[in-house]
Amino acid sequence: MERFAEGSGIRVVTVDNTTADVARAIHALSDTDLVRLKALARLWARGLPPWVGWADVLQEAIARALDGSRRWPPGVPILAFLSGIMRSICDDQWRRARRELEVFVSGDVVDLCASGDEMKSPSPERVVTAAQSLAAIGRLFASDPLALKIIAGLAEGLTPPEICQLHGMSERQYDSTRKRMRRALLRCGLDWSAS
Repeated sequence: MERFAEGSGIRVVTVDNTTADVARAIHALSDTDLVRLKALARLWARGLPPWVGWADVLQEAIARALDGSRRWPPGVPILAFLSGIMRSICDDQWRRARRELEVFVSGDVVDLCASGDEMKSPSPERVVTAAQSLAAIGRLFASDPLALKIIAGLAEGLTPPEICQLHGMSERQYDSTRKRMRRALLRCGLDWSAS
């Protein structure tokens, strides 16, 4: 791409990095650079919902860089470029989680087509309490993949048969996991309000 510096008549030539350049730069990363990249992914993904892992964030960042949806600016190191993409992905995840949490916490049926004035926002205290409860539930079931699948399905508004079908669970597995979850929540003093 050519451009002229204003008023000077000097022609400045800049080269846009292509997806092939991105692929070559990623392929040329040393083992140390890969460790740094993984550490950056873990850093950016820290605190995200349990179903979004750091490896998912890293993979999505590389995919966006390689498919050209994110352009690599000239002069920016590849690690900084990929780190910026990962930060953006995590910010998007947090914004989405906050929007969903606001609708979830309000407990009201919300018209998603309503304007901002018509939508009721929950109080900040309710949002914080709900976020803390969800984080505690995520930690409580972090080592139970069936429970996490059920929680994710309920968060998406799926019915029990839909959750079973989506995750290849039998009705018996679903029921026993729900009972196990209920007991764990009661032991920790958390309410089990989802049916």
